[in-house]
Amino acid sequence: MNRSVLSCIQVRLLIQAKREHRSRATTSLDLGLTTGEARLHADRVELSDGQTLTWETLEKIAADEVGCFVIEHGRAQKIQVYSEEFDRVYSLMPTQRAPTLLISGLPMHRIKDIDPVEDTRRKVRAVAPLTGRILDTATGLGYTAIEAARTAAQVVTIEIDPAAQWVARLNPWSQALFDNPKIQPIIGDAFAEAPHLEAGAFSRILHDPPTFSLAGELYSEEMYRRLFRVLRRGGRMFHYIGNLDSSSGQRVLKGVVRRLQAAGFTRITRKPEAFGLVAHKE
Repeated sequence: MNRSVLSCIQVRLLIQAKREHRSRATTSLDLGLTTGEARLHADRVELSDGQTLTWETLEKIAADEVGCFVIEHGRAQKIQVYSEEFDRVYSLMPTQRAPTLLISGLPMHRIKDIDPVEDTRRKVRAVAPLTGRILDTATGLGYTAIEAARTAAQVVTIEIDPAAQWVARLNPWSQALFDNPKIQPIIGDAFAEAPHLEAGAFSRILHDPPTFSLAGELYSEEMYRRLFRVLRRGGRMFHYIGNLDSSSGQRVLKGVVRRLQAAGFTRITRKPEAFGLVAHKE
């Protein structure tokens, strides 16, 4: 990816450098993955990629604490898109590490006292080791698929909305989703795609759906039966729920466990550090 992406976190470093009357400053053009040197002028900033931005544009970015901006031809465009098909707004929200995906204002990763990278790693560790073929039922920004692909032979990952994939393509932290040959992205509804997957094909399933209110069918007994079919015997599935100690988490958990058992899963174990549970197929 050759686009530069900035958020308030990177821009505020430049603004602070200006206040200190410095002519150069180090910042990142890929949301913290790498750094480069910017040159500060009275009316503009020259970024390390050669593009220039006015201080007015930089102040606009700095004032938006929940947005990331792609920089092209000296202009800043907020990474945000409306999905007509699903009546949702997708955007990229910065954190001190990797950004998270906002769906209609709701973050798709834990960001309180944790960052999206560690949030993802805890989910993956819950069903480690990940070898063979892995199914990721909700791509989002692709962090789960990318992490799983470090050890797995192949990761099949399903995203229902092309609008979300558009955001992922602009996210510097998501590029392995498109570049890693071990990752096979599918655009489609996981509920509808599951019957077309080979029975017993996956050693692990990472089921990290949006909230129940956004994707209730992904919490249904029929969905669990479809996932049970494609999981090999001896395999395990991680299912993200949310904070298991919260009142809403406890309500969702109770119904999920009942439906998982009805679908054939056994040895259902709570994983509070990952905000989910692990279910086995004997």
